[in-house]
Amino acid sequence: MGDTSRSDGGGEAGESAPSAEEVRTTAEESLVRKLRTRSLSVSEARLVLKGHGLAADAIEDVIDDFMRRGYLDDAVLAELLVTAGVERKGQGRVALSRALAQRGIPREVIDAALDELPDDDAERALEFARTKARSMSRLDPDAALRRLVGQLSRRGYAGSVAMNAAKTALREASFGSGVSGVRFVDSD
Repeated sequence: MGDTSRSDGGGEAGESAPSAEEVRTTAEESLVRKLRTRSLSVSEARLVLKGHGLAADAIEDVIDDFMRRGYLDDAVLAELLVTAGVERKGQGRVALSRALAQRGIPREVIDAALDELPDDDAERALEFARTKARSMSRLDPDAALRRLVGQLSRRGYAGSVAMNAAKTALREASFGSGVSGVRFVDSD
């Protein structure tokens, strides 16, 4: 009874490099798995396929096939990300544009998605500032203003929009807090 664990000559016999079709199938399956968990841009999908060693022409074939099937669509993805950024994160145009660009979405698609937004950055900034201003009532007014403007700026609101929203929200928050509004005046 000899050693049968290495009867194939060290594991090299029977092993060959995968065929181009096997590489493509593996890459497509990987892309589908990623698409099940998260929407990808065309650029991100290319990176996934490239990571599997797929040839450039095969990558474009897979991308075209997935786009034709509706699995990849930068315009739809941009609309979804803009909606999520506005409704859930309260982001401004600058932050939205940056987030879309980081996902590899082309500039013309980004511009089209942002053009669909109503021009209400000031209203959205004020709404966000109002929710945060209440928690800053105990801070020094200058510190509260700096913090609130910083938060708005990080969310992608322009400097003047952030400053106006922060001042308005802090003014409104201080109006209703602590002070009763009753004044006693000497009647002499």
